[in-house]
Amino acid sequence: MNFTFSSQSLTTVNADAIVVPVYEDASVSPAAAEVDNICGGLIRTLIDEGDCKGKVGSTLWLPLNNAPWKRLLIVGAGKSEECNDATLRKVLTATIKILKESTAKSALFCLGDITIPGRNTEWLGAFASETLESGMYQFTELKSKQPEPAALTNIIVHTQEGQEAAMTHALTQGAAIARGAATAKTLANLPGNICTPTYLADKAEQLATEYPCLKTQVLDEAQMEQLGMGSLLAVAQGSEQPATLVVVSYQGAAPDSQPHVLVGKGITFDTGGISLKPGEAMDEMKFDMCGAASVLGTLQAIAEIQPKLNVVGIIACAENMPGGRAIKPGDIVKSLSGQTIEILNTDAEGRLVLCDALTYAERFNPASVVDIATLTGACVIALGAHATGLLANDDALADELLSAGQLAGDRAWRLPLWDEYQSQLDSNFADMQNIGGRPGGTITAACFLSRFAKNFKWAHLDIAGTAWNSGKEKGATGRPVPLLTRYLLNKA
Repeated sequence: MNFTFSSQSLTTVNADAIVVPVYEDASVSPAAAEVDNICGGLIRTLIDEGDCKGKVGSTLWLPLNNAPWKRLLIVGAGKSEECNDATLRKVLTATIKILKESTAKSALFCLGDITIPGRNTEWLGAFASETLESGMYQFTELKSKQPEPAALTNIIVHTQEGQEAAMTHALTQGAAIARGAATAKTLANLPGNICTPTYLADKAEQLATEYPCLKTQVLDEAQMEQLGMGSLLAVAQGSEQPATLVVVSYQGAAPDSQPHVLVGKGITFDTGGISLKPGEAMDEMKFDMCGAASVLGTLQAIAEIQPKLNVVGIIACAENMPGGRAIKPGDIVKSLSGQTIEILNTDAEGRLVLCDALTYAERFNPASVVDIATLTGACVIALGAHATGLLANDDALADELLSAGQLAGDRAWRLPLWDEYQSQLDSNFADMQNIGGRPGGTITAACFLSRFAKNFKWAHLDIAGTAWNSGKEKGATGRPVPLLTRYLLNKA
């Protein structure tokens, strides 16, 4: 999608379609009033007749005669005094759904008239381009018959004079975040027989080829064994697919500037191992690598935007399968940190790969470390599909991530990481066990990881509820690429 802006009079902007908002109180935006005047009072007539009520996300798609545009899309924006980020997302999502199914090749968006408290024009441009670009996403890679591509290729955002530089930057930034999220979605949507640990490593190397500012290093099982990553390797030993540890680095600041490290869980398929999962909906366990996918998607967005900071992405990739060599409940393994772990449930494997990756992150002398994982079903019960679970050993880092999530429309909610929960991980036979029972399952999982993150500022994002949708709309969401990218851009 090509995003541009215009501050010229609406009548001078060529586009196949024009998009204008109206409100529930029967008021129209300045842009809508100008279009209404050009169209002979059409919009006001529709409002007066009750055909256009302004309900959030409602649309009217109309042909135009004797106007600079072929079609008019009127979109409801709700009550003007209650407009917020969620309202705008609904407006943009409804709009792009209509446009991508139309024959319009270009569309002029007059959404700059929508006012949201605390949000400026630059935010609006980035949010709009990200949401619209994301709305065009389709996963068609494995369809034998490819659908016709959408005709829409150009979007023009109308803005006020004097905002040109800010809008150019914003549109570019938002589109880059959406493309990074699209990469994460595609990787996650691929089935486990295609997207293996080796495939993820190959994808990381491909990104480094496409973006010269990225560098990739891949550790194989022999290298990990030599280092002492017994915990990560234990998860992979029941599978024919070899594990990989992938490091992708971006240098946008001085070489001695401490990097911000992202660590992603990359379980490319999770059967639960010997602690086998129920068969129902097990196909969705291909999404257990969404943490790794979000790290690669974020690095892609950062490579496009090129902020002035250093970033390192680490993805721990394995397949969790039952088999004659698979780990068993009661087995004890030694992690890279030297700490021993009693494995009581082989389906609590994400923390086993992440703990070695967190220890590995120490060698980069990180300014901060954020791990991202579809870690616990308990997080889905606690927060549903709306908020990512956040736990941290540093209040400032937690606040920065929460703020970034609010700004990106990709929200998280902080849960406690109190010492009282740590005792649930006590083991009679090892330094710790890998589960702490049902009470506070999301918290005890983070407590486990915190034992490997004592030497740096660390936060954990549990995306089990937000990384993908089930049911009719089944598919990866690309979250939390927007949150992570915004967090890194704020640090820059």
